[in-house]
Amino acid sequence: MPNRAVIQSIGMAVADRVMTNDEFEAIIDTTDEWIQTRTGIKERRIAEPGQSSSYFGIRAAKEALERAGKSPEEVEMVVCATVTGDYLFPGTACLIQDAIGAKNAGAYDLGAACAGFIYAAEAAAGMICNGTVQNAVVVGIDTLTHFVDWKDRSTCVLFGDGGGAVFMERQKDTERGIVATVMLADGSGARHIKIALGGSLNPPHSARGEAACGYIYMAGKEVFRFAVRAMADSCSRVLEKAGLTSDDVALFCPHQANLRIITAAADHLGLSMDRVFVNVHKYGNMGAGSIPVALYEAEQQGKLKRGDLVMTVGFGAGLVWGANLIRW
Repeated sequence: MPNRAVIQSIGMAVADRVMTNDEFEAIIDTTDEWIQTRTGIKERRIAEPGQSSSYFGIRAAKEALERAGKSPEEVEMVVCATVTGDYLFPGTACLIQDAIGAKNAGAYDLGAACAGFIYAAEAAAGMICNGTVQNAVVVGIDTLTHFVDWKDRSTCVLFGDGGGAVFMERQKDTERGIVATVMLADGSGARHIKIALGGSLNPPHSARGEAACGYIYMAGKEVFRFAVRAMADSCSRVLEKAGLTSDDVALFCPHQANLRIITAAADHLGLSMDRVFVNVHKYGNMGAGSIPVALYEAEQQGKLKRGDLVMTVGFGAGLVWGANLIRW
């Protein structure tokens, strides 16, 4: 049996402040009913000023190591999936690596937006299985509310802050671990979700930067259509790649962006909602953080157990999408 990259433990960290839908009624033209009907979101977590992505990533990584019974010095790689890093550089993974005391580890960031944890888990699994490293801490984290326009009701109600981390390590003679992954992209849709300000095209303190928007822009209708198609596509592909069917899946753990999208994907796969984990109503869209937080809570609630086959799927800016099959 080949080497497997096995998830041995998981941690999570989300912002303390809870913002309910009712609070938006004082700042924008919306209601709790309007938001819930369109998104399924009731509340979300909002980071305080100064609480960056590394702030939450450090806490999640520490919990993952504690639950695995591993010392920081044993960690060989830290991979951080985020599009809201503390800085353009250095990488947020390096800040996490230093703060948790993983002095023997390499570290790098991976930017695949809301599909970031899927991409990062596969990247770490590849390094583990081919012998580059023995183990890795994989973090999926975002602080998207720092980039929302609180006057834009089409976007500001959607996002929350936080994420999770897993400790993965190589094991032989086991069926546990990453079973199969698909990762896909369509860069022609890059215009549909973006933050225009801050990169090398529109750097701050430049003429181009002064004309660029620093808030999240999203073309809602186009993104919704893409998301429904992408969820179904990547789930079907990863099951086919593994030679499995939806009947083999114990739990479907999708990116938590919109309840209507999740329900549509479950219907396409023929999955009843009792096999679908949903916490979008509590957290909103936490970007790369939403899947690891969902996995954490599913395990804590006894809905995800050792040996279960869990299917994750995510989609986001890029446009990128993908899915993992994981034997938990």
